[in-house]
Amino acid sequence: MRFPLLAKFLSIGVVLLLMGGVLMRIGFLVDERQARQQEAVRSVEQSHAGAQTLAGPWLHRACTEEWEVVSGEGKERKTVQERRIFALAAVPARLEVQGQTQADVRRRGLYRVNSYGAQLTLQAEFSSLAALQPQREHAGSKLACGPALLTVALSDVRGVRAANVSVDGQALTVRPGTLDGRRPRGLHTELPPARLLDAAAQAPFAARVTLELSGTSRLALVPAADATRWTLNSDWPHPSFDGRFLPSSRQISERGFSASWSVSSLASSAPAELLRGAGMCDGSVEPAAPSEVVAAARAGCLDTLSVSFFDPVNPHVLSDRAIKYGLLFVVLTFIAVALVEALSGQRVHPVQYLLVGLVLSLFFLLLLSLSEHLPFAAAYAAAATACALLLGYYAVHMLGRWIAGAAFGASIAALYGLLYALLQMEQNALVIGSLGLFGALAAVMLLTRRIDWYALFDGWRSSAAGRARAAA
Repeated sequence: MRFPLLAKFLSIGVVLLLMGGVLMRIGFLVDERQARQQEAVRSVEQSHAGAQTLAGPWLHRACTEEWEVVSGEGKERKTVQERRIFALAAVPARLEVQGQTQADVRRRGLYRVNSYGAQLTLQAEFSSLAALQPQREHAGSKLACGPALLTVALSDVRGVRAANVSVDGQALTVRPGTLDGRRPRGLHTELPPARLLDAAAQAPFAARVTLELSGTSRLALVPAADATRWTLNSDWPHPSFDGRFLPSSRQISERGFSASWSVSSLASSAPAELLRGAGMCDGSVEPAAPSEVVAAARAGCLDTLSVSFFDPVNPHVLSDRAIKYGLLFVVLTFIAVALVEALSGQRVHPVQYLLVGLVLSLFFLLLLSLSEHLPFAAAYAAAATACALLLGYYAVHMLGRWIAGAAFGASIAALYGLLYALLQMEQNALVIGSLGLFGALAAVMLLTRRIDWYALFDGWRSSAAGRARAAA
């Protein structure tokens, strides 16, 4: 061959392209498994309960005003009955919520779904019922109003296991639905008619609601009061706080977390928006979503205080992040092989580069498959150990010396260790990766600082030419 070095470099380039294709296919497989994970979540939500958002309690009352309108004169004179249907509503002056959740992990096949059970106590204080007293807009009209309803709205009522409501210590009957067409899912109870009499309507009163609730992935509360305070304790050790307001205080440990929110109507428009009929919609988005996506998701939605029960060791997410470093991993390994070639004079065939690259790519497939059955750390250790030992043993014969093979296997193990650190420390991944690459480049430069590359290439070229003449 006339240009043996060029042919070898081109061959290694082709091998790198093949490895890129293999890693891409493994990436597609990870995407498919993630899609199945989402299908498992939706399956649990359909048969159990979805993410829960809670609003209330608040008061509302449906009213009708009827009056007569006279038009025309003489024989054209006629009387028309007009009607106005309107609703009166009031939010608490103060809302105190105490909550406790317990993890209840469900499974669909290989996939985990983070569901929970919650016990919530909502203590609402209303200054009066004056806002529920109708006012005539037309003299001589007839006013008719239904009962005053204390209402709690939920995003998924299938999660309600038990509910109790009391007003001023008196237990009331709880009925399904809210009788509010804008937020129909939830529960309600009728206030005693005596509470609507003039004297009683001016007096403050307190309502207490206790709920046993189940849900999946997320729990949120609408701060629909002049002053809202929510205290939540949970045994879930990995919360992700989102919504419109972060907790004012929080404590997180391996045994769970506790968090407390405090929001006033000066900071949130939720009380006014709830009275105007804004909907409860899931405004949660991915943390890395662009600001315009976040704004679009929250448009028209009531403000929420929320926590997501996040799983930081999701094997599919971590496998996807690992594959993003895959090609760089292969390139660094090929550089290490080429460095050994240059220092030892041992020739390595492009087919051997291909086999090494296939083992490196197979690591990510092993990691994905094992992590669906084992804890991620154990799956990673098993896949990394198997690949490092195989590559170390192969390198002994590829490079012709035990010391070189052992050093190669150790360097592969170090790369796996660096990759694991990158996966575990997401916030510091960039600085760790950049320092690692700098260290690798510095090691290559130090080890090759005395090599005469012209003489080395001339020697390879002469050796290749000699082998060609011998073969001829």
